[in-house]
Amino acid sequence: MNSTRTLCFVIAALSSYAALVYRLTQMRRSWRDNAYRTLVITLLFQCLTFTMGAVAMGSERFLGVGNLAILVMHVAAVAFCVSSQIILLRWATATEEAVRKTRYWLITGIALNALLIVLFLIADGPGRPASDFNSGSGQPLVLTYLLVFIVSQAVPCVTIFRQCGPYARMTDKAELRQALRLLSVAAVVLFLYCLSRTVNILTSACGIDIGVWQLAANVFSAAGIATLSLALTISSWGPSAGKLLEWARSYRSYRALYPLWRDLYESSPDIVLEPPGASVSDLNYRLHRRVIEIRDGWRDLRPYIERTANGAPGADRGASEESRQALAEAAQIRQALHAKRIGTIPDDNKDAGDFEDRDTNNFTAEVDWLTKVAYAYRKLDNAG
Repeated sequence: MNSTRTLCFVIAALSSYAALVYRLTQMRRSWRDNAYRTLVITLLFQCLTFTMGAVAMGSERFLGVGNLAILVMHVAAVAFCVSSQIILLRWATATEEAVRKTRYWLITGIALNALLIVLFLIADGPGRPASDFNSGSGQPLVLTYLLVFIVSQAVPCVTIFRQCGPYARMTDKAELRQALRLLSVAAVVLFLYCLSRTVNILTSACGIDIGVWQLAANVFSAAGIATLSLALTISSWGPSAGKLLEWARSYRSYRALYPLWRDLYESSPDIVLEPPGASVSDLNYRLHRRVIEIRDGWRDLRPYIERTANGAPGADRGASEESRQALAEAAQIRQALHAKRIGTIPDDNKDAGDFEDRDTNNFTAEVDWLTKVAYAYRKLDNAG
């Protein structure tokens, strides 16, 4: 069980250090920004909290003082929660209001940490077994210490969750909305940590052993901190990640369209304005060209497409209407390519008209539709 707790602390610490290092790489251009400096301080407290947690799991003494690592972890956790609340204020609140509320949170954090230190010393924290500060072990002063700590963590979780929704609706910045929504998820997970930790403390005080369920608090803590680390950094790397995902989607569509494009190109080489190449350095341009060339190749096939076509072979009755349409259209293209090769023109053909009345002005929808047709076309080819 201790190894699992240690692993959770290590995961939380590593995610914290990763977020801190990432943010420090932006120091040169962002240091003058108050919100950035507050964010770095928040991440420093986050790193200290979970580093001390890992240290406490490895040894009961830190710098020669018993349970000092636990006290430092709890004090740093309070400072971390307070600074998280302050960074949220700086993200989403007017300057004057942010200053006033920041002052309130700073005073509250200092008072809570002072109370924790006093309770730790009165309860003879350095002389107690470390296990007492995990469960309380029924000692009134230690129980009070732990419950004050849990409340100091739970209250910011509630306030952050309540504020993130309205703030996300107020901001015009898409990356900030993503950060606030992710921050609200982190607040929920960390609140579940607080609930789990409270259950652990109270059941232990009542002499009830809940066994492996005690680890739920550590799991929620690690998951919440990893989510929080993402929330505190997504505003800077989110747009780049979005562009990368968009590139990946475009590349997947570009590759998926190839079999259909290839057969249309072989049937009508004039649809290509420049020699085909394998480079995807200008993927957006090449994807546009591929869509246009597929359209042009299809229009060349209109005299060979029967207007009253039969249903597509192998159509799945459970498939959606759009999937059946894509399969039917792919079957028409395949039949038309064969008719053109043998020189047979149907009497009732589609020499006039457009591509099943699809909206060609919406390029994204156009790519999605043609990709479905291309998948259906490849399915028919594989079926023989």
